[in-house]
Amino acid sequence: MSRPALTELSIRGLGVIESGVLPVGPGFTAITGETGAGKTMVLQALSLLRGERADSGAVRRGADRASVQGIWSGVEADARQLVEDAGGTADDDEVILGRTVQSTGRSRGQAGGVAVPASLLASVTGQLVAVHGQADQQRLRSATAQRQALDRGAGRQLEATFLDYADHLLAWQRAKAELDDITANREARAREAAMLREELEQISAVDPQPGEDEEVAALANRLQHAEGLRQAVAEAQASISNDTDAPDAVTLAGQARRLVEREDDPLLAPVTERLIAAETALSEASSELVNYLDALAAPERSADEVQTRLHEVMAIVRRYGSIDEALSHGASGALRIAELDDDDASTERLQAEVEREHAKALELAESITQQRQAAAQRLSAAIEAELRQLAMPNAKVTIDVVPGEELHQHGRDEVRILLAPHPGADPRPVATSASGGELSRVMLAIEVALASGDVPTLVFDEVDAGVGGEAAIEIGRRLARLSEHAQVIVVTHLAQVAAFASTHVRIEKGTDGEVTSSSIAEVRGEARVSELARMLAGTDSKVALAHARELLADAAG
Repeated sequence: MSRPALTELSIRGLGVIESGVLPVGPGFTAITGETGAGKTMVLQALSLLRGERADSGAVRRGADRASVQGIWSGVEADARQLVEDAGGTADDDEVILGRTVQSTGRSRGQAGGVAVPASLLASVTGQLVAVHGQADQQRLRSATAQRQALDRGAGRQLEATFLDYADHLLAWQRAKAELDDITANREARAREAAMLREELEQISAVDPQPGEDEEVAALANRLQHAEGLRQAVAEAQASISNDTDAPDAVTLAGQARRLVEREDDPLLAPVTERLIAAETALSEASSELVNYLDALAAPERSADEVQTRLHEVMAIVRRYGSIDEALSHGASGALRIAELDDDDASTERLQAEVEREHAKALELAESITQQRQAAAQRLSAAIEAELRQLAMPNAKVTIDVVPGEELHQHGRDEVRILLAPHPGADPRPVATSASGGELSRVMLAIEVALASGDVPTLVFDEVDAGVGGEAAIEIGRRLARLSEHAQVIVVTHLAQVAAFASTHVRIEKGTDGEVTSSSIAEVRGEARVSELARMLAGTDSKVALAHARELLADAAG
């Protein structure tokens, strides 16, 4: 399989670019154009494919959406698997990714022909492309970026140590926080335990049963209206079945049954069955009403007893919301009391855990420091070697790794990159002492030194900012060498850099007087010479053209 590479980048409705396809070569591709022509739209397109935040303001004026699509070939199995797991297709070794941004601000990603979240795009392109812009140069001034650069150079062993360190650091922090809470809130915890005991004693004294509130309330209502219930039920029972001469329902149902049975007509058989059932049901209902009247006359509990129980149960309901919640609170409260009563044992256990985990975290932090210090020597030597090829032959780079007292998420070290740009200069922090041009070259040197195949495509946005003359030529030459091992895409304003590209793409701005629109095209031959001349002198005069041809000849040689 060939080396992974971005083979095509399509852009539509993004900024000044109405529609265009960026032809990308497998080696070193330079992207040039006048200020405002839309070079940064290429980086914007890549940022969208990398899952970064979508900005509706980037949608071209008058368009309802912007869309970008990237095609990568030679993609390795891990990245293809991410696409396939999401339901997309990755034919052979090719992956197609896309992103659409609506003018309303909504965006949608695509991978292998299916809709995917931006996070999936980020996961896939994270294995395919790394973008280094001017913001990265400024970030290099921060201690965080310098530490991250060193940690990248330290490799997988440091990553493994960090995972172990993070586990023990978190265990130490959690145990310490719990111990501090017990120690600082001992009185509050004692009050909480006392309150819980009082609540559990109240619940235990009442001993409510599930559903008892409804049952007792119904019983209280029955006893309160006992006389009215007795009279109504007695009359109902008498109307169904009685010992007087007055006709009752059971007697009438029996008479009707016998009259129908006497006719001996098969068509009346269903009616006979229903009358038999009615007679039986009425007899059973009469018995049940008698039993009800007996219970009403001699209740198991008096009305006073029932009212007292109702008051006790409803007090629990009002406090806890329901009997079920009261019972649940009692169960959880018992567990919490056991926990609070065990503070002395917990303190002893946590103290041992704090000491154990802190000691292990310190041990791993020391290992991280040692690995960083070893990596600092290797990386500083590699950066110096790169700077010698970037017109800084005498530059000295020192990476200081100074362990501190406090443990934190990234270990305990302070990392600083120091630069002595020429003989006799004292090493000073690159964050404060490096000029714009020096910072550009240091950043490029770091990226080249760290470019160990992490991603196959490296994109640089004006890495030559603040650089000119011989230094610019050396940057171009170094980027060309880097492209022998990785695909390199560079947005540049320097002809000295663009001359070394194997593919030269120009973004040209045009306007109809009302709307600005830019086109994308590869320049070759004399068109490329003219573009380099424009970059050198702002014109295609004979002198500028001659200089451009000389640059191309030197780059080719």
